[in-house]
Amino acid sequence: MIYLPTIKQLQYLVALHRTGHFGRAADACHVSQSTLSAGIQELETLLDCVLVERTRRVVRFTPLGNQVVERAWRLLAEAEAIAELARASGRPLAGELRLGVIPTIAPFLLPRLLPGLRAAWPELRLYLREEQSDQACALLARGELDCVLLALPWACGDVEAEVLFEDPILLAFHPADLPAPAAKVDPATLPQERLLLLEDGHCLKDHALAACGRAGLRADAAVLGTSLHTLVQMVENRIGCTFLPRLAVDSGILAGTQVETRPLDSPRASRQIALIWRPTSPRSAEFRLLAAELRKAAAALLRPAEQACRSAPGSAPAAASPRG
Repeated sequence: MIYLPTIKQLQYLVALHRTGHFGRAADACHVSQSTLSAGIQELETLLDCVLVERTRRVVRFTPLGNQVVERAWRLLAEAEAIAELARASGRPLAGELRLGVIPTIAPFLLPRLLPGLRAAWPELRLYLREEQSDQACALLARGELDCVLLALPWACGDVEAEVLFEDPILLAFHPADLPAPAAKVDPATLPQERLLLLEDGHCLKDHALAACGRAGLRADAAVLGTSLHTLVQMVENRIGCTFLPRLAVDSGILAGTQVETRPLDSPRASRQIALIWRPTSPRSAEFRLLAAELRKAAAALLRPAEQACRSAPGSAPAAASPRG
């Protein structure tokens, strides 16, 4: 008879691999450090191998330990799917839901959406995690997140997606640097050395460069910022110009500055805000329901901005979403 690892032992091992520290892993599993350490030792005894090299300062996984962790992720994701299947058979959007959100969406959309969502689904316990796109996709694939709010297009592996709305990308500039801007600015006229972009890892950087037809721009060819708020302050101080999603502008990111915006004269000057999840998730119906609620709430919030956009000289309605 083969004795199999327990779910609890695998949870301890994965938590240690993720945190790299016995104390933090124990906290994540809500157990004492001695309990977690004993559980991993029992797993090593059961498998008759060393998975973790222990020193005073470093936790180092053996090559076999890394292979076991990789398989443990998949096993735990399937075990969690069983629990989700049972939970999804009850009331929709009730219980825990772990939502990842990228930084160029979270502070501008969630404060306006969450009150209505809580009112509509009071039994939903929403746990938010802000991550850049690549990390959010990795956490989704490993089962650490249930779904993610991010901007498309973005390569996120095999996922289901519901597009919520189009978010135009605007040029942001100081009026002293661009005294007589056109109603729509041709990206080709922008000097490369004056472009201020988000650092690597933010999908908005890729979306903005694609809108400009400069997807191959080197990272050292432009000044990089860590957040949209940082970029706005750099523009305010006339260091250069940047690109901002309308979502951020409508949320007041330019308040107290002289920075102005104009639409870009480019068919790709837009991103799609979408909710994505694993196609194997038993909660797909719930996520589609959540997407519908988010889409409805966003439409009510963004309608005044869209009307203002249509009334501006030379402006045009946002392009219709090609998906979902």
